[in-house]
Amino acid sequence: MTMKPHLDVLLAAPRGFCAGVDRAIHIVELALEKYGAPVYVRHEIVHNRTVVEDLIAKGAVFVEELSEIPNTAAPVIFSAHGVPKPVPQEANFRNLLYLDATCPLVSKVHSEAARHYANGLEIILIGHSGHPEVIGTLGQLPPGAITLLERVEDVPALNPSDPARLAYITQTTLSVDDTCEIVEALKARFPQIRGPHKNDICYATTNRQSAVKAIATRCDAILVVGAPNSSNSKRLVEVALRSGCPKAMLVQKAAEIPWEDLQHIETLGLTAGASAPEILVEEIIEKFKVRYDVVIEAVRTASEDVIFKIPRALQPAAAQ
Repeated sequence: MTMKPHLDVLLAAPRGFCAGVDRAIHIVELALEKYGAPVYVRHEIVHNRTVVEDLIAKGAVFVEELSEIPNTAAPVIFSAHGVPKPVPQEANFRNLLYLDATCPLVSKVHSEAARHYANGLEIILIGHSGHPEVIGTLGQLPPGAITLLERVEDVPALNPSDPARLAYITQTTLSVDDTCEIVEALKARFPQIRGPHKNDICYATTNRQSAVKAIATRCDAILVVGAPNSSNSKRLVEVALRSGCPKAMLVQKAAEIPWEDLQHIETLGLTAGASAPEILVEEIIEKFKVRYDVVIEAVRTASEDVIFKIPRALQPAAAQ
């Protein structure tokens, strides 16, 4: 009998679902319970195909725009990433019943933007162009009211009309270190710039990045379970590499494990982005157990007990 090689697996914690993702998925499930199928969802409720396919099997219909939805009494749900202001306005115009699954921490950024705008400040949004959360935040205010800033190299080119009347907000799923670098550059150039009362990068993004930093130097490679369009998952790969792990890769599921790249490893790090269900992590561990004598060590850097309320319209269904 051939002996399997030994493999230490460092399981980062926290990992996987955050409170905002949990709430968004729960909203779709409760809407299906209360109203029956179909329930329409504008954009992927969270960036994970396993989650989306599970909800499709239960009766959810995913669309990118409201124009794809027929005139219907069925509810439409806005994804956890948030939507531009014209989307609920269009839903109201069409008398569509809509439920907002926007993460409360994203809604907090929207409120900050509105407050800065009402105070007559020019607003800089630190974020990634084209990401649904950024599109939603930019769409809270009239075109041109918010300037998108993606890289620290872009700070010198900023040309506000009044440097003393400037504020910044950020996407919630950014690299903590990258964002700190950009914020420091902004403060150096515009000393009077106003920032959020509390960091806009969400607690879950921060915690998952901290957990990866804690294991990075001990690992020969780190696998991040997450989708290619998941901002927080992609940031975990970057954080792992920057924190001293020689290899870090994004995989959506066990079938994507890059075995060729993982030859001769002795310690593997494993984590999951905030929209990846734990079952995907468990399936990956089982695949490694087939090839290796696996010893798992959980490395926890924080505990999370955040729970967000669901919309009032669904609370009776939740009580059942």
